[in-house]
Amino acid sequence: MTMALPLIFETRGAVALITLNRPERHNALNPEMICRLADAFDRFEADPELRVAVITGAGEGSFCSGGDLELTLPLLTGARQPETEWDHRLAANREILFRSNFKGAHSVKPVIAAINGHCLAGGFELMLATDIRIAADHARFGLPEVRHALIPFAGALVRLPRQLPHAVAMEMLLTGDQVEASRLLALGLLNQVVPPQEVLPAALRVAERIAANGPLAIAEVKRATAEAAGRPYAEGYAIETESMDRIMASEDAREGPAAFLQRRAPAYRGR
Repeated sequence: MTMALPLIFETRGAVALITLNRPERHNALNPEMICRLADAFDRFEADPELRVAVITGAGEGSFCSGGDLELTLPLLTGARQPETEWDHRLAANREILFRSNFKGAHSVKPVIAAINGHCLAGGFELMLATDIRIAADHARFGLPEVRHALIPFAGALVRLPRQLPHAVAMEMLLTGDQVEASRLLALGLLNQVVPPQEVLPAALRVAERIAANGPLAIAEVKRATAEAAGRPYAEGYAIETESMDRIMASEDAREGPAAFLQRRAPAYRGR
């Protein structure tokens, strides 16, 4: 009997489906899963046929409960020495940890979170790195790190105050309390809250709609919005204009309007 992989990478047309697969451990991120997640994102980025990624968790209990307190956190603090090849790989290169949640480098391809259950700690930080979030109505969200004398270090200290009102972000960061999906939907951190069985189908429908659009245009939208964030208007407009110039010079930009006028489906080639 073969053991199930802790992370599953599937392709559905132009959509990559990435599943965190440790439901018996609330999909906690152990060193192997972190390495495999970084590799999965690298594979997604490198494949020109893949245009959108959907990341979800196995089961209906948890999307991801964060870093494994038994395996990952002790390895990172030095309380546990590397034992497996995954331990050694993560301990030798912490950029793998950062690549597993897009810390320091944003993807130019859209990533959708299909949040099937509780979304905590590193799982919450992974969600913050995504573009669109669809959550189960029973899911709860939180950053409990301070309760363990730790801090979030996978992007939340930077991303959360930019994605939520300051007071709400600081309440979550400083208390470690959990928040219901309905509250985060009202605050705009989530796009949809649906029954558990609808989470993945809803996410895939959005992914397919995005994948049908011009891939170069999608990439420039992501690149320009990320690079312009926090900059003065003049600098932001300059970044937007650079994106405009790249898109207007592309074959796809000529194909899109032509297909519309000819009442046919566009054939985008990504060039």
